[in-house]
Amino acid sequence: MVQLDIEKTLSELDLNEKIALTAGADFWHTVPIERLKIPSVRTSDGPNGVRGTRFFNGVPSACLPCSTALGSTWDVNLLEQIGELLGDEARSKGVHVLLGPTINIQRSPLGGRGFESFSEDGLLSGVLAGYYCKGVQSKGVGATLKHFVCNDQEHERMAVDTIVTARALREIYLVPFQQALRICQMACFMTAYNKINGCHVSENASIIGDILRKEWKWNGLVMSDWFGTYSTAEAINAGLDLEMPGPTRWRGSILNHAINSRKVADHVLDERVRNVLNLVNHAGKSDIPFGAEEKGLNRPEDQKLLRRAAAESIVLLRNNNSVLPFDKIKPIAVIGPNSKVAAYCGGGSASLPPYYTVTPFEGITNASKADVKFSQGAYAHQTLPPLGPLMKTLDGKKQGFEFKAYLEPPEERNSDSKPVDELHLVNSTGFLADYKNPRIPGQLFYADMEGTFTPAEDGLYDFGVIVIGSGKLFIDGELVVDNATTQRQGTAMFGSATVEEKGSKELKGGTSYKILFQYGSRPTSKLENRSVIDFGLGGFAFGTGKRIDKEESIKQAVDLASKMEQVILVAGLNGEWETEGNDREHMDLPPGTDELISRVLDVNPNVAVVIQSGTPVTMPWIDKANVLAQAWFGGNELGNGLADVLYGDVNPAGKLSLTIPARLEDNPSYLNFGSERGRVLYGEDVYVGYRYFEKAGVKPLFPFGYGLSYTTFARSGLSLQVDSEKPILEDGERITASLTVANTGSVAGAETVQLWIQPPAIANIKRPVRELKGFTKVHLQPGEKKDVSITVEKKIATSFWDEIRESWASEKGEYTVLITGTGEEALSEKFSVEKSRYWIGL
Repeated sequence: MVQLDIEKTLSELDLNEKIALTAGADFWHTVPIERLKIPSVRTSDGPNGVRGTRFFNGVPSACLPCSTALGSTWDVNLLEQIGELLGDEARSKGVHVLLGPTINIQRSPLGGRGFESFSEDGLLSGVLAGYYCKGVQSKGVGATLKHFVCNDQEHERMAVDTIVTARALREIYLVPFQQALRICQMACFMTAYNKINGCHVSENASIIGDILRKEWKWNGLVMSDWFGTYSTAEAINAGLDLEMPGPTRWRGSILNHAINSRKVADHVLDERVRNVLNLVNHAGKSDIPFGAEEKGLNRPEDQKLLRRAAAESIVLLRNNNSVLPFDKIKPIAVIGPNSKVAAYCGGGSASLPPYYTVTPFEGITNASKADVKFSQGAYAHQTLPPLGPLMKTLDGKKQGFEFKAYLEPPEERNSDSKPVDELHLVNSTGFLADYKNPRIPGQLFYADMEGTFTPAEDGLYDFGVIVIGSGKLFIDGELVVDNATTQRQGTAMFGSATVEEKGSKELKGGTSYKILFQYGSRPTSKLENRSVIDFGLGGFAFGTGKRIDKEESIKQAVDLASKMEQVILVAGLNGEWETEGNDREHMDLPPGTDELISRVLDVNPNVAVVIQSGTPVTMPWIDKANVLAQAWFGGNELGNGLADVLYGDVNPAGKLSLTIPARLEDNPSYLNFGSERGRVLYGEDVYVGYRYFEKAGVKPLFPFGYGLSYTTFARSGLSLQVDSEKPILEDGERITASLTVANTGSVAGAETVQLWIQPPAIANIKRPVRELKGFTKVHLQPGEKKDVSITVEKKIATSFWDEIRESWASEKGEYTVLITGTGEEALSEKFSVEKSRYWIGL
């Protein structure tokens, strides 16, 4: 166990060693100082699973349901167990610090990383994050709250200036971080890419120093987001302890110069180094070896937990005539673009190679005891699906293909040319940000990727190639796709890659074709690199798909649906449509999907429509649908979890963690989303999500907190116990709401009891109609009753941010506690604040 004497070690470090410790060594590790036995701490993405240290050809992992799915469970116990699983996964990969959870706010449905955060509501986000982190840190692994703060869009995320009022910053965007810290003291914070009111967060002393350090009294390590450091002296002085990743851009000789010219004081540098050394000690206590080999777990108990999480996250939005649950002994039809595709995760740094995935079709087939039929209907992919998993090695023995790296381009090789690296790959999407080989001296190399592809049926097949670098795809020696001669800038791979260049070829089903993909690394690219982010040696993706006739395919789906009593239509988005680096342009489903759903519902209104997405989509066919469920991106076990709910093995208990608007224009940030000339105005102020819809009287398609069950519940007997006011508000006066919850239906189920506070009218202050301040989840057998209570702090339940006083204000007046849950019935009781009082702090 490594435990440094911090002050002694600090006194023994020379200036250059101190400077070195304040930046990363590489993409995932801190700098070791061997002379003083200071080891290198390993970090890894989160939040949907633990990737390890490799984007390219990494060790597979457990992939969780996306965070909006976990948010929709409203289950703190489940989130703590999920955190424990992540802690074990981190340990298996030698990871000391998990880079998660993400707890930004979904102020718009278009946010590319919306799926990564829990909710549009800060209280729900912060409570769930706190228990998630408790679970992670119970395993000795440090958790990281990110992205601190207002990193709520991807458009120009590294340059955009977020213009936000102090009140909205406090009441909406800082709340999840503040609330999470009340539950668990995390090891790390990660700063956001963006500016706030003119200053990048990574060099914002008001945010890091005044609020986080002084007001909240948090003393862990603050790191930058990857490549999110923009200065030397300003960032050090503001409190940014660690620049990531390495090697440094800002803290080598530049920081030495800043110190010697007294732009950075020695004691300030010591503060930064002290926090790094404290993190080393935190890692040392974990008994996770430094520099450990990365391994996987994939334990049966983890699979069971992931299946439970996938099922419990599903939100049943409509079930007219009790169509669900379906009967396992009756035949069933599965239709739709997401049926045989595992949309298990959103895109970007949250994505990772899973141990396995279960598609909706596989999950339903596994559960059904009768015939299961399938029809595609439409495609949902934005770019062609990966070709690699459909390939075999040239010897026919393995799934995938062979990767051989060379120092010479193909035209310069001869019989003496030998590969400098040889790998067996299955995934034909390779992001080379952390690919290293000691035999490749610089950034330039070439790779041949070879295998065979045997299509299942005759047809015209499209092939596509995306690169950071250059690439050509050959089939039996014929050049089918050229993404080397002419290149166009695209949005893939964090906006650094080309568009997908395509070609097509008629293929015969059952015939094997030799595939050769020739790749050149990033220096061979013809694109101008304008990215702040350095993605190493480049990246590639090559895929294929059989071209379908849209009209004919929809007709086949409609015909099947018209003949079957039980039909499931699975549609939605995937990690291409929702991804880090790009925001969505609209809320619509992929082309052809709405037409497919609408026409299928015309012939069978009892089709169970299942939408997979991390954030809301438009539903122009909603009035035709009797059955609708939101299934999110469900992780490894998404197919099994979905089948469990559809067949009634699990009673759906999810509640929406965000509002689903009827149309994009109804969203409060509609006029103010995205960067305009380098700035974004948070013009909706504190009216984010449900706060706006309720204040403006705009009816959403489905409201925040909504979700149905296969049973019914009743809530009764609300009473309040309110602590008497004390001279000092920080003493922690409490409000406890007690009530009885009953399962009045015929099957076991779980009810989420939600506590809202409705404020009094206060002169010169506009406040939301009500705000969520507490919740609890209770499991009940048929006919069972339980007494439950929810306790909240009075100061937190009643306060708003007073911009003149620069403090929280709990104004005197009569407040109302509202209790809601499944169904529209609400209970209410009133309490009073006798005297206006003001406070700051956690």
